[in-house]
Amino acid sequence: MKAIFTLLKKDLVLELRQQHTFYGVLLYIASTIFVLYLSIDEPAANVWNGLFWVIQLFVCINTVAKSFLQESKGRMLYFYSVASPVEFIISKLLYNIILMILMSVISLFLFFIFLNNPVTDSLRFTGIVVLGGAGISMVFTLMSAIAAKAQQNAALIAILGFPVILPQLLLLMRLSKTAFAEVFKSGAVLQLTGLIIGLDVLVVVMAIVLFPYLWKE
Repeated sequence: MKAIFTLLKKDLVLELRQQHTFYGVLLYIASTIFVLYLSIDEPAANVWNGLFWVIQLFVCINTVAKSFLQESKGRMLYFYSVASPVEFIISKLLYNIILMILMSVISLFLFFIFLNNPVTDSLRFTGIVVLGGAGISMVFTLMSAIAAKAQQNAALIAILGFPVILPQLLLLMRLSKTAFAEVFKSGAVLQLTGLIIGLDVLVVVMAIVLFPYLWKE
C-alpha cells in the first residue's frame, strides 16, 4: 500500500505542477456546456441526461488519455525497477478515478447552472455521477495502458474503448433516469447498480491480470 500511495502522490504532484493540462480540460468542459446553452438553452430531461453522459465520455478520453502516454521510456524503466506492475496500475486507476470524479462533479455543477436542472433527486444523481465517473475512468485507464505500447497512438484509446464503454454508458443513462422522477422498481435500480459495479470490478481484475504482460514489454 505504501508503494501505491507513493506513486499516487507522484501523479498528483505532477498534476499540480502541470496545471495547464488541468485548466485545458476545464476550459473544454466549460466551453462545450456554454455552446450547448447557446444552442439548446433548456433541453428536455432525456436530452439533458444523454448530453451529460456523452460529454463525460469525451472528457474522460481527454483527461485519462495522457496517464500513460505522458510517461517516457526512461521513466517507465525506473518505475519497473522500484515497483510491481500491480502497484503501478492500481495507483494509476486511483489517480484517474480521483481526477475524473472531480471533472464529473464540475461538469454537473455547470450543467445545473447553464442548462437548468430537470433532476428531481440531485443527491441520487450526484452519486450516480461519481459511480459513473469512476467506472469510465477505469476503462480508459486500461485502454491508455494498451495504447501506450502501440507506438503511443492516442487514437487507439477511443477505438479500443468504445465497444467496452458502450454497455456501461447505456447502463449509466438508464440508472440516472431514476433521478428524473421516473418510476422504477427498487429491484431494477439495485440490479442496474449491481451491473455497473460488477463491470467496474471486472475492469479492475482485467487490469491487474493483463497489465503485468504489458509491463514486461
